[in-house]
Amino acid sequence: MRLVHGIGGLWLATVLAVQTAPAMSAGTAPQAASVTPATAVAADRQRLRIIALAPHIVELLYAIGAGEQIIGTTEYANYPEAANHIPRVGSYAGLQIEKILQMKPDLIIVWGTGNPLPDLERLQHYGLPVVYSDVTRLDDVASELRHFGQLTGHEKRAEQQALAYEQRLQQLRHRFAGKAPVRVFYELWSRPLTTVAGNAWPQQQLILCGAHNPFASLDQDYPGVGLEQVIVSAPEVIIQPSHNTNDNSNIDADAVNWSRWPTIPAVKNQQMIHPNADKLHRMTPRALDEIQVLCEQIDRAR
Repeated sequence: MRLVHGIGGLWLATVLAVQTAPAMSAGTAPQAASVTPATAVAADRQRLRIIALAPHIVELLYAIGAGEQIIGTTEYANYPEAANHIPRVGSYAGLQIEKILQMKPDLIIVWGTGNPLPDLERLQHYGLPVVYSDVTRLDDVASELRHFGQLTGHEKRAEQQALAYEQRLQQLRHRFAGKAPVRVFYELWSRPLTTVAGNAWPQQQLILCGAHNPFASLDQDYPGVGLEQVIVSAPEVIIQPSHNTNDNSNIDADAVNWSRWPTIPAVKNQQMIHPNADKLHRMTPRALDEIQVLCEQIDRAR
């Protein structure tokens, strides 16, 4: 079951339901949304006008053939190339609610942890049809592809993409299972110095690669750590994801300059990895490309 929000309360809807909002004429107040069964003709669902409020949501919709239905998105939604031409209606810092109202979307797909909660509450207050993207585990990408396929009438393409993702994920798990552990430090941010732990998306990738994260048991998924803690942990590999999508060999300007501590095994042995952050951090099939690269680079440090 998934929660689909609309004015006047919460509706329980299965992934076999699509929520659409009636059109709003100028000068009239938004009305409550209605629920349309997924048994509706696929062609009708393929005409839904969608606002996708996160880069990974945009990528998933394009992957199943629903990209042309997107009428609005947020900053940093830059893949595929066509996504750069979608009108922007906000960023992680805030949404342009008035602009969204003017666009009269049939469906808004939001990211609960990536969109400001007060803005999401405002969308629901206006009776706009809101569905939450819920991807927390590597396996969830396939489920989300299928869910979006059912919402948009692209079930066949979505099933193909989901199966391909599941097969490749299983292949990667099998390939790197049983590998000797390699001690790593994952530099998510440098200011303040932040790493990954618990059930964080990158931590799941480290587990798949057979890497040992000394900070994995910290309370938060994205905990802050001190430089001394990292130095004492003596990582054999240091991972610094790069947001420079044109050249993965370049690190971000504000990344920690670990060469100042040549006694760290990763520095001494030149085991510094700079994967593409856009690929690695987004919950899409494209992440598997970069996960494979990451695992292979960690493998070379064994």
